[in-house]
Amino acid sequence: MKPMEKILRLLMLVACAGLAAGAANVLAKGDPDADPPLAPLPEVPQPPDNRITDAKVELGKLLFFDPKLTGDASLSCGDCHDPKQGWGFADPISRGYPGAVHWRNSQTVVNSGFLGKLFWQGSSNSLERQAPTANKGAVAGNGENDVMEARLRQTPEYIKRFKEVFGTSQPNLGHAWMAIATFERAALTQKNSPLDRYLKGDKSALSEQAVQGMKLFTGKANCIECHNGAMLTDEKYYNVGLPRPPEFEESGMNQITFRWENYAKGVHEKKYREWKDDAGLYYSTKRPQDAGKFRTPPLRYVAHTAPYMHAGQFFTLEEVIDFYDEGGGDNEFTERYGNKTPVLKPLDLSDEEKEALVAFLEELSGEEIVMPIPKVPEYGVMPDVPGLTQAQAKRIGMETYLMSTGQQ
Repeated sequence: MKPMEKILRLLMLVACAGLAAGAANVLAKGDPDADPPLAPLPEVPQPPDNRITDAKVELGKLLFFDPKLTGDASLSCGDCHDPKQGWGFADPISRGYPGAVHWRNSQTVVNSGFLGKLFWQGSSNSLERQAPTANKGAVAGNGENDVMEARLRQTPEYIKRFKEVFGTSQPNLGHAWMAIATFERAALTQKNSPLDRYLKGDKSALSEQAVQGMKLFTGKANCIECHNGAMLTDEKYYNVGLPRPPEFEESGMNQITFRWENYAKGVHEKKYREWKDDAGLYYSTKRPQDAGKFRTPPLRYVAHTAPYMHAGQFFTLEEVIDFYDEGGGDNEFTERYGNKTPVLKPLDLSDEEKEALVAFLEELSGEEIVMPIPKVPEYGVMPDVPGLTQAQAKRIGMETYLMSTGQQ
């Protein structure tokens, strides 16, 4: 075969491969690009250096609910990601560290093992990195590395379990975050949901109304433009014109937190003084065109995770659908920078179509993941405890415990 013939044949093969790949995607009317179709969840990915084991899952479960891994030992991961609140927090703004308040909505951790961008700003790329960011964040866990680690090392049950799981003589924080991430991957993945069963061929898994909602989702309503693939998110960033959360204007503590976050994230003084809205992705990129953009939230488990949006602006799925039916909204940044996503347009949905969309979202969410909250291990007297000074004991949060047992 001549060289030119080889090149032409290769180009033809590439073109055919591209067409074949494109055929697997959904192209809703008016879409600027082809979107991955809805798909069943695969097996949860496991990092090669943090494989799932039963013992590690059990250790991670204890640590997830143990307040030793925060600043004053009064909060745990499970306080902001409550099993009874969709493994998130049911107030618009998440609870904050005692004496402070948070500034964003607490997202569910269900199925988070499939995400490559965690937090509304997408600022962590793995569960192993997400855990310490939350537990050490100033308005979240507010923990200090040495304090949290010392507490684990004064807990005999943890010394035993860390040795069994990681082979270490003493617990360390790096392994603690790995264990929590493993618990989330293994225990908080919702397998075999109605949507998964339907997409695998069980046409009775969704009601007729929900199937109609899915057709709207992938067609006229164009939800799939951003909520696509197995997790129903493209993990991209958009400004959809969300309104300012009332807490920012009505609560002095929320205003303080908002100002602190702007300062801590390096916002220029002029913008610090002028901006009244959460700038989202801008804090990472410092590009004005990214102000007010947030990562597309996944929609699996969505029926259990109200309220919705980055500051809980909407309490019901009906409110969310009404917002998008109107073509989104406008906020400080869309007005300043004209950066509202062009994907959004008025949808002109009928009441019946809105109801079908709600039915689809509710049914795809499946049953809630329920589990009993474990009793976390207690502190114990380790060989070096009697030598602790009052200051040392207080710093690691053990002063009250040691006094009650007559050891200080």
